[in-house]
Amino acid sequence: MLLAERYSGEIDVSHYWVSEKYDGARAIWDGKVLRFRSGNVVPAPQWFSDALPKLPLDGELWMGRGSFDQLSAIVRRQPPEDAEWRRVHYMIFELPNASGSFTDRIEQIKAVTAAANLPWLQAVHQFRLPDAAALQNRLRDIVRNGGEGLMLHRDDAAYETGRSRVLLKLTPWLDAEAVIVAHLPGKGKYVGMLGALQMEMPDGRRFSLGSGLTNTLRRSPPPVGTLITYRYRELTKNGIPRFPRYLRVRSP
Repeated sequence: MLLAERYSGEIDVSHYWVSEKYDGARAIWDGKVLRFRSGNVVPAPQWFSDALPKLPLDGELWMGRGSFDQLSAIVRRQPPEDAEWRRVHYMIFELPNASGSFTDRIEQIKAVTAAANLPWLQAVHQFRLPDAAALQNRLRDIVRNGGEGLMLHRDDAAYETGRSRVLLKLTPWLDAEAVIVAHLPGKGKYVGMLGALQMEMPDGRRFSLGSGLTNTLRRSPPPVGTLITYRYRELTKNGIPRFPRYLRVRSP
């Protein structure tokens, strides 16, 4: 699958299609099986997946802004609950291995989703912006209204896989992943609960993460060994995240 690099401002925005960055669960449909980014099968109801087009699709399982935790629980639950899945949309932003430029594939995505005529299958809205100033204005509007950020896809890009600068993400913060290696005990009002998570970055450096933890998480924290996503403002001169904040358990 194609993975995004971070937007750095050194591009001509007019050569990119822009869309909202959805806060959902990445899902790949190979024409027969729906899988998470990890390769694990999504335990979707049979009616949800059986009706999908018999060609590869790449998109996001999504329920709306600010609903990631609820969505994550729904799409992992086994057996799946039909009533819950009626609220889930499969937002398509790419056609794996399709020919032509991304501009061409946008039209193909629209045609495929229209022909399927499924209420839960939708094409991601792609739009143009003239310059970096317009891009930042749109980002502010999206974030102000509870959105995650923006995605930019080079208009003339052929389909490719791996991490690439033909696809960029723009958010008002940085994010990364790390593994929980220890639970640190709480103090004061958090006595008897989790105080912070000790995290290990891919390069082995460790830091404590206490911000963003709800009381529910402090009473029942993710187990040691869990991969989580966190947000931060910047790295210190020693390469440690500054002002890290817990975001979520890494999508399956």
